[in-house]
Amino acid sequence: MLPLILAALALQAAPAPPVPASSGDAPARKAETLRRYDGGATQGAAVGPGDIYSVSNSRLVRFDKKTGEKRAEWTGDKARFPHINACAVIDKDLVCASSNFPATPQVSTIEMFDPASLAHRRSVSLGLGTGSATWVDRHDGFWWVMFANYDGKGGEPPRDHRHTTLVKFDDQWRRLEAWGLPASVLERIAPMSISGGGWGPDGKLYLSGHDRPELYVMQLPMGGGVLDHLDTVGMEAEGQSIDWDESRPGVLYGITRQTREILAMRVPVGR
Repeated sequence: MLPLILAALALQAAPAPPVPASSGDAPARKAETLRRYDGGATQGAAVGPGDIYSVSNSRLVRFDKKTGEKRAEWTGDKARFPHINACAVIDKDLVCASSNFPATPQVSTIEMFDPASLAHRRSVSLGLGTGSATWVDRHDGFWWVMFANYDGKGGEPPRDHRHTTLVKFDDQWRRLEAWGLPASVLERIAPMSISGGGWGPDGKLYLSGHDRPELYVMQLPMGGGVLDHLDTVGMEAEGQSIDWDESRPGVLYGITRQTREILAMRVPVGR
């Protein structure tokens, strides 16, 4: 009996995640836009120590971070690379999440490029059955990939936006664990899905949707299979893919679809 009582007390003492604002509320905190680049990006942006990258389906462009000058460009076969959605500089590669969106059945791959020349190096096929890969990151010695699902175009019934899934992989790309999204995020991204994401300098997971100008601050749950939604932060970028500047903690890169500019934004982190 005593162990059961102690377990019940421990559960009562565990702090519950804060309740974020509902879908109709504007975020209380906002990111500050620091700089704009003429990047011509349609899907998102990535950033390295001295470079920034525009991501536009089958086209990648590298720019000098200081001057904004174009340094390299890669254009792939649209039949083979129809939808490169997000990239990140990881170790010695520019690592990108790619899918066949809006075609179905959904097929996802991870594509790796030389971060300087943008030459395509190799591909990892993640296959079918989970969704469309929209972003990839490396954290705590594992690979993390978000698989988007949609209600309409690009969706694969009976799955819809509620089936958007974060998957953790090992170095051999074997699936280890997976998590869904809470209702407080799902109601804000419907009928679309998560387009961007990455682990922030504070150890939290930051996600962006398809069209709302906001970030969802998440963490892995202490129990259960649904991510905890801690906060929502406003930003100028209307969703799409994002990437943290590891050389400037707290600075996040994204895009605005209105002008296709790449945005450098300072995000209030560490709360």
